[in-house]
Amino acid sequence: MPAAVLWDMDGTLVDTEPYWIAAEHAIVEEHGGVWSDEFAHQLVGNDLMVSAEFIRDNSPITWEPERIIEELLVRVTAQVREHVPWRPGARELLAALLEAGVPNALVTMSWRSLAGAVVEALPDDTFAAVVTGDEVEHGKPHPEPYHAAARMLGVDARDCIAIEDSPTGVRSAVAAGVPTIAVPHVVPVPVTRGAVQLPSLRGLAPDDLVSVVADERLARDARVEDETSGVGG
Repeated sequence: MPAAVLWDMDGTLVDTEPYWIAAEHAIVEEHGGVWSDEFAHQLVGNDLMVSAEFIRDNSPITWEPERIIEELLVRVTAQVREHVPWRPGARELLAALLEAGVPNALVTMSWRSLAGAVVEALPDDTFAAVVTGDEVEHGKPHPEPYHAAARMLGVDARDCIAIEDSPTGVRSAVAAGVPTIAVPHVVPVPVTRGAVQLPSLRGLAPDDLVSVVADERLARDARVEDETSGVGG
């Protein structure tokens, strides 16, 4: 079993990307601008401050980034509290991991207010740690969020498994040394060394996660051995 499973939230655990895209369209159009799904897809998985600055730079909105974030969060959180759109297989896999004694952490670039709404919809103690975008200095694709989660759990990031859906999130987890499972959803994820891709989490058990990343772990260990022995140097 992995030391822990580190979960992205938006697009991985819950299908909230349509909520975010609708909120972006709404606030831009309320200011007389036009938003596009092409712009929206560029923001998937990003740190919210980066997304807010992008929205301000590409629309008539002149608010400070923090206000843009708060406006988006109010709208998305309200929709989540009305209906949590779970991704296929996610809740079932979380429950199976808990039953197997594997800790879970939530590693999201959404802020605590939205993450709390999702966590509250799950059984108590589902997540042993929660890392949110407003509580780290560097957001994804920087490795800090995943390093923070591993530190909070008291485990080595290399012994965990991350589950992500976006290129930004995959880059963050892989940079932190976490064997990563990518489940692309709204945007495609490039083939990335250190990550393997699956079409869905539906029907997966904890043992399956280990099997999925086994070949990547072996490849990683071989690379480390080569580097330490000077092979190819």
